[in-house]
Amino acid sequence: MIVKEFMTQYSKSGSGSEKRLLNAGFDASNAPGFTLIEVIVALTILGFIILMVSGTFRLGLSSWEKGDSIKEDYQKIRMISQMLSRQIKSAVPYKFKTEKAEGDYLAFEGKSYSLRFVSALAIKAKRPEGFVYVVYQFKDEGEKKGRLVLYEQRALNRNFFEDDLKEDSAVTLFEGVSQVRFEYYREANDEKNQKEDWVEEWNAKEEKELPRALRVTVTYWNERGKEEATPITVLAPVAAYQFEEVRRGLTGPRTIQMAPQPRGY
Repeated sequence: MIVKEFMTQYSKSGSGSEKRLLNAGFDASNAPGFTLIEVIVALTILGFIILMVSGTFRLGLSSWEKGDSIKEDYQKIRMISQMLSRQIKSAVPYKFKTEKAEGDYLAFEGKSYSLRFVSALAIKAKRPEGFVYVVYQFKDEGEKKGRLVLYEQRALNRNFFEDDLKEDSAVTLFEGVSQVRFEYYREANDEKNQKEDWVEEWNAKEEKELPRALRVTVTYWNERGKEEATPITVLAPVAAYQFEEVRRGLTGPRTIQMAPQPRGY
């Protein structure tokens, strides 16, 4: 009340200039605080900081998920490659005679894009089932959807090597494949005047034996739609490439004796 009465008396008795000075001294605009522009600038900077932090977090999360996916893919490829190698190593020199053939021949046919043979190891079966007829085949389905498939069935009937494959029994081993190449190792033979080499085809009817080793090269399509620079290579020696067949009568059981495998391979 005292201040109010003093201000009233002063405003009545004071001059106009003094009134202006008094009013300027109590102007609310001179009070401490933030202007609207300062608040907008501060909020804009804060928004940029939040945006950068969230972007870095999303990038890290995406990289972690991608790395985890790549790790799972490599584990799958490694597991399938090991199974494929084991089955090729277990190939047996299975001889049979069909109605169309003039004599017995080895059930083995190797081409650059497919492989057919008889193995003592089954991949699809959960327990041993004896000899199985195995077919690996590359299927190019266009639009970069190539795949390597496996056909497997028991070697029971006489004409199993010439029967048509059942598509519903196919199992996909590798997907997103651009090409698959099978190669067969041929040892040097002075009598036949041939040098050691990797060949793209193996005809067991003419060779009269199994190849010394097999090499399977699988090339993938990458995310940019181009072939990977480093393909997957599976190298598997064939332990039964040399053998001696022993027959016991015309209708009796038949056994196969493996020749000793040379060292150093």
